[in-house]
Amino acid sequence: METKGSILVIDDELGPREALRMILKSIYKVHTVANGQEALDLIQREKIDLVTLDLKMPGLSGIDVLREIKQLNKNIDVIIITGQGTLPNAKEAIHYGAGDFISKPFNVADIIAIVSKVFERRNYTAKINGLIQQIKDFRTKEEKQEGEFTFN
Repeated sequence: METKGSILVIDDELGPREALRMILKSIYKVHTVANGQEALDLIQREKIDLVTLDLKMPGLSGIDVLREIKQLNKNIDVIIITGQGTLPNAKEAIHYGAGDFISKPFNVADIIAIVSKVFERRNYTAKINGLIQQIKDFRTKEEKQEGEFTFN
């Protein structure tokens, strides 16, 4: 099956990290790392469309990693998947650009639905941007043609 996108799973706990990899690997190209610095290094080397990110990790916190990801590439979607599912944490994550917030333990159906929603939105956005570019190209071409036919 052809992959639809690339996902980076960032979690210091092996269990959730591997569970997410197993859930998503049949549809998406999945990378996994155990900490924020490894994630940032990988993002600079690989094309990543979506990140799933734990908030509580040693070293760089999930919020710090989220801020760095958005500085590196604002088009990377981020879903927070954490056992620290408090309202202040969710508000802070959304403030820094997270698109969704899931509490651990997570439900497989919820993960699949949310990840699918992210990629559907990415595809629609790409189509819309393509149409906008076609309109701009058409207008530019039309303006050039009008300039060619002006009489003095």
